[in-house]
Amino acid sequence: MHQGHFVFSQLMQHLPWHTFRRLVRKYDGNRYVKRFSCSDQFLCMAFAQLTGRESLRDIEVCLRAHHSKSYHLGFRSQVSRSTLADANESRDWRIYAEFAQALIVTARHLYADELLGEELQQAAYALDSTTIELCLNLFPWAPAMHAGHGGIKLHTVLDLRGALPTLITFSPSKKHDVHLLDQISIEPGAIYVMDRGYLDFERLYRIHCAGAHFLMRAKKNLRVRRRYSHPVEDRALTVCDQTVVLSREVARADYPLPLRRLRLRDARSSQSIVLLTNQFQLSAASVGVLYRHRWQIEIFFKWIKQHLRIKQFYGTSPNAVKTQVWIAVATYVLVAILKKRLASPASLYELLQVLSVMLFEKTPINTLFSGASAQLPSEHAANQLILFGD
Repeated sequence: MHQGHFVFSQLMQHLPWHTFRRLVRKYDGNRYVKRFSCSDQFLCMAFAQLTGRESLRDIEVCLRAHHSKSYHLGFRSQVSRSTLADANESRDWRIYAEFAQALIVTARHLYADELLGEELQQAAYALDSTTIELCLNLFPWAPAMHAGHGGIKLHTVLDLRGALPTLITFSPSKKHDVHLLDQISIEPGAIYVMDRGYLDFERLYRIHCAGAHFLMRAKKNLRVRRRYSHPVEDRALTVCDQTVVLSREVARADYPLPLRRLRLRDARSSQSIVLLTNQFQLSAASVGVLYRHRWQIEIFFKWIKQHLRIKQFYGTSPNAVKTQVWIAVATYVLVAILKKRLASPASLYELLQVLSVMLFEKTPINTLFSGASAQLPSEHAANQLILFGD
């Protein structure tokens, strides 16, 4: 057996702990703490995410079963259910939110050389939200979605190079998605890919004036006037490529400039979709490829809900819920960083599955995934209607 570090401690060495300690000092996270520090809390919660622990008792029992290894895993105190529960309730969630953001910055540098297509050299982001349902009896602070059920919305801006979240915010479940456009800092030259729920011409015009581009599905009741049609190279893919202006005066007052309207067809299903953008330079085929990449944000939501713990919570306060969500995001990004640094061909799903059963081994982590490549079926294979997915 390899006599080095455990896989869990090797994985945690990829974290910028100096940044974590700075954030703990910033928010005074270890105030009045004698033993169970913020780093111990993070390690416990990350361990729970990686191994799929269902409850605080589950975490406690599992870690105590490996008590002799806890120091070498990075824990500096014994884990108890009540202490971890108190930490999740009282330690400021912003420590873990800003730490996850620091990891995201690191990951984006690692994935900066990835291209979405031959023509798509600029940054591209996908915007969407997912609702996390909560029981009102346990989470009375969560606004009601419908009788007996509450929930919160998780709004995300995803960098399509590497499928990395760049912005995550929370809102009441009834708040409309379009308000996310008021919170993001528009990056000049970038392309923002959205579904039709974000169609608000006043906000879209602000994106245009900031020097960025948007791409989204058009609503069925959108009224436009065609100015002229562009030549179409591939009729099997592109039904039409037009320059249009808005017909309604109210809409035209919010967005006075011409727009590009494309109707693209899926050759396999013969279904078509209408897209609206202020990007006139890309070919119709590249626009279609870019919109297909929007499905990455749906896969991101599916991935973190299925493979991380953000549907069942270890605490019921807003602070505990946000702490758990942000540590789940940090775990996701950490696995993405590991994949890039090891140049592993395995998917994030495969990496997570291998890690979940190997954390207490002493195998060198750089050799852990050498035989893990693509024996499992792709988790994307069942979702092929990418262009037309809602």
